[in-house]
Amino acid sequence: MIAIVDIQGQQFKVSAGQEIFVHKLNAEEGDSVTFDQVLMTAGDNGATVGTPTVSGTSVKATVLGHQKGDKVVVFKKKRRKGYRVKNGHRQSFTKIKIDSIA
Repeated sequence: MIAIVDIQGQQFKVSAGQEIFVHKLNAEEGDSVTFDQVLMTAGDNGATVGTPTVSGTSVKATVLGHQKGDKVVVFKKKRRKGYRVKNGHRQSFTKIKIDSIA
């Protein structure tokens, strides 16, 4: 069974046992989290599309840890003006494992 779930403004296609990176969640490592914003489910008996969400369906996951992503370099320059600015950014992510779709 698969589901399309909305986690902090991003949509993910998930199935049981899958590990994904999402934007940082306010949960400790080892905590169990539940996502109720399920937009679609599909299985052996067909697909169910929500309007906008599928009622009575949730996705349970376990937090595996918190990590930072790769560095993104932001470089701005205006030619012939002597203007150069270099900044960097590392996004924080949370690695979760999908336990079940109920």
